[in-house]
Amino acid sequence: MVLIRTLHIGATIAVGIMTLLCAGCIITPGSGPLGADVQRAKEGSEPAALPYALVKLTPEVVNILGQHIPRLSTAFAAQTPPKAFRFGIGDIVSVTIFEAAAGGLFTSDAGVRAGNFVTIPNQAVDEQGNISVPYAGSIRAKGRTPFEISKEITDKLKARALEPQVVVNLATQNTSLITVLGDVRNAGRFPASPSGERVLDAIARAGGPSAQGYDTWVSLKRMGHRASVPFGALMYEPANDIYVLPNDVIYLFNMPQTFVGFGAGGTQGLFKFDSWRLSLAEAIGKQGGLNDSQADPASVYLYRGETRAIAKELGVDVTQFQGEIIPIIFHVNLRDPSGYFLAQSFAMRNKDVIYTSNSVSVETTKFLVFLRTIMATVNDPIIYATNFFALKAAASGTGTTTIITTPPPITTTTP
Repeated sequence: MVLIRTLHIGATIAVGIMTLLCAGCIITPGSGPLGADVQRAKEGSEPAALPYALVKLTPEVVNILGQHIPRLSTAFAAQTPPKAFRFGIGDIVSVTIFEAAAGGLFTSDAGVRAGNFVTIPNQAVDEQGNISVPYAGSIRAKGRTPFEISKEITDKLKARALEPQVVVNLATQNTSLITVLGDVRNAGRFPASPSGERVLDAIARAGGPSAQGYDTWVSLKRMGHRASVPFGALMYEPANDIYVLPNDVIYLFNMPQTFVGFGAGGTQGLFKFDSWRLSLAEAIGKQGGLNDSQADPASVYLYRGETRAIAKELGVDVTQFQGEIIPIIFHVNLRDPSGYFLAQSFAMRNKDVIYTSNSVSVETTKFLVFLRTIMATVNDPIIYATNFFALKAAASGTGTTTIITTPPPITTTTP
């Protein structure tokens, strides 16, 4: 019996030590940190492998982020129609010279002509940017408008021709082109319109998108700078449908926007937007909402990287971070009724991560189940030893013996 007492005392001590150890850490299974763990890591009480900033979702935060949604209208300064067409190297130029009467420099055989004019054979703007006109010599064409070229030719011919007038036209446009590539029906290069056209106009000239619009992105490259927006942004935000300029490159590509849901949401996994824009509230709805028996509505977090400039506007101390992208966790409290309005106004971005923490009561219940399992495991050899000595006493004829089992106990009497 001394041995049994010793085993019981040892089991009690072991359970006590295990309880103390578990008081400082969570050893039960889980899908992520508790809300308190996120707060502690942010405050620096525990070391973190990667520092991050915790930002509470407020109307001010939603307003700041709404001003920084990717837009072509802010990515490119030029938002006015293109200027008058100007020739470039390789363009084919047509020059027609008119004179006031027959017998002039170019119309000596006017009797067999339809009029007092002559059309010079079409010619390309050469590598030096010039064209050649008889009796006028070399004329600068690169970077100039048809009117500017015709005026110079007229001035040079005034002394030799009869009241000359010159018409300069673009025969073939080879330089001021707009390139449309990717997921369109008829990719290619198209002459830029002198009257000006917008991004959607250029895409329409290429036959339009070949896939559904909400998974399509539009990338515009201009003078070494590139910006991309969802195709829907061109349709529903007219400011994004800016004018295209000569030599712009437009590329359409299919890239479904997705986000990842972890934790105590209704479903965990990878989800598609299936639309060009999605709010945080809609994203949580796509997960199936929050798990009523598991989630802590006050601890819903969204993980995202923001630029240093935006992070600074959000009130983050950016001096504590290195690199251009600052890891930020946005915290929304859905126990507060106003939190749902904020979630409805908060726009999701491609590759965002939503994490919903378990309630503290859930973690406590899991720990108690774990503790009960340990106690049962420790008590099994004690029960076995007690029953062994009880049966041994019964066999020796010492009277009444109680055999310990998982309840209820069995009592036997020795005659």
